[in-house]
Amino acid sequence: MHQVHNFPTSKEADKSIDSLAQTSSQLGFEIVDIAGFLDTIEKKSRDQLQALKAMQNGALRVIDSNASVLETIQTVSGSTQKTLETVQKSVSIVRDSGQHSQSMAEWVQVLNARSSGVEQTVEAMRADNDRISSIATQVNILAINAKIEAGRAGDAGRGFAVVAEAINDLSHKTERAAAEINTNILALAKWIQELRVETESMSKSATVVLDQARTTDDSLVEIERNAQSVNTETDRILTEAMVVKESVENFAPSIQKIGRSVEETSAGIQQTHGRVENLITSSESLVQGTVALGGRSADGRFIAYATSVAQNVGQIFEQAVELGRISPKDLFDRRYQPIPNTNPQQVMTRFTNLTDQLLTPLIEAALEFDTRVAFCAAVDVNGYLPTHNKKFSQPQRDDPIWNTANCRNRRIFDDRVGLKAGRNAQPFLMQVYRRDMGGGEFVMMKDLSVPIFVKNRQWGGLRLGFTN
Repeated sequence: MHQVHNFPTSKEADKSIDSLAQTSSQLGFEIVDIAGFLDTIEKKSRDQLQALKAMQNGALRVIDSNASVLETIQTVSGSTQKTLETVQKSVSIVRDSGQHSQSMAEWVQVLNARSSGVEQTVEAMRADNDRISSIATQVNILAINAKIEAGRAGDAGRGFAVVAEAINDLSHKTERAAAEINTNILALAKWIQELRVETESMSKSATVVLDQARTTDDSLVEIERNAQSVNTETDRILTEAMVVKESVENFAPSIQKIGRSVEETSAGIQQTHGRVENLITSSESLVQGTVALGGRSADGRFIAYATSVAQNVGQIFEQAVELGRISPKDLFDRRYQPIPNTNPQQVMTRFTNLTDQLLTPLIEAALEFDTRVAFCAAVDVNGYLPTHNKKFSQPQRDDPIWNTANCRNRRIFDDRVGLKAGRNAQPFLMQVYRRDMGGGEFVMMKDLSVPIFVKNRQWGGLRLGFTN
């Protein structure tokens, strides 16, 4: 038996193509949403990779710095140990010298005390010698009287006179000896007096020396204690530095491992993102193909409207050239002059003022076509958008985030969507993208573009943005 094939009728085929057009349109929307999500992940992975690289470099710098610090601390530790030993030796020497100084100072004070005693003894000797001298004088007087009495006695007193003479002579010798002793005692007393004056001065100095010796001893004890403390703390720092060294060296391989993992993940995300971009292109071609086959989708009326507006723009440009309002060279001017003090950067061309005058009524009317229309604007082949809807053409402020959302005229949108919209030469191009509204806010948009031709030369394209 022959198998019977039931081919779809023309009506059924139309329905299938319509369904395919609807599905392909929705597919493009979903793929772009995934692509936007991948954009976010890719950016975060790049940020993470940069952070990890910075952390890795920081860890390496810490390792190098720690090695340098460790070497320095080891050197310092050795120096502090030597310093401590030197201080201890110096303290011992100074302390011994101080003890000698103390001993001498104490001896000076004892000498001063003894000088006072010697002076008193010499004074007593001088007093005793004075008494001896006085007694010698009295004996001399008695001897003279005895001689006188012996002379009166005649021969009977002659023997006594001899004794008296001897006593008289002895008294003179005693008196001379007493005088000499007195002279020596006076000299000794003077010397002792001078010695006492000097020892009193030295005693005062000795008191200062003793006080300073006690202060010095306290200072030496403190110096030794501080040196010991520094040595102890240096040893502790050395121990901690060794711990840090081991920790960082153990930590560095983990960072490297994480970095390699993030690099692999980032590379995978980039590859996936590239494949999704290809899917976006394929879905756009699919939408164009199904519409070209006659498929109808919910976007059909937008395609027809955008095509009509693009043709009107081309005719307006042609009329402006014919009327001499602008030359063909100026209409296709591609020298974008920056507008000072604008953020984001805005630029001017020789056709910008003309598009402001001629295109504003058309693009403003597009906002009334359907409530889902978000914007309508003409862009040149480089994505330059000279004239935008009034609500997106506000004067810039000092807030770049606000400017990004509200000051979109006179800017170059050379991203993937913007460039493809300006350079598409097919009857239409339906793109789906996440529109950056500033401040991290994105809106899913369909971007329909239709080429604008002036005398068969492509000027750019008309962009019609609307929500699903």
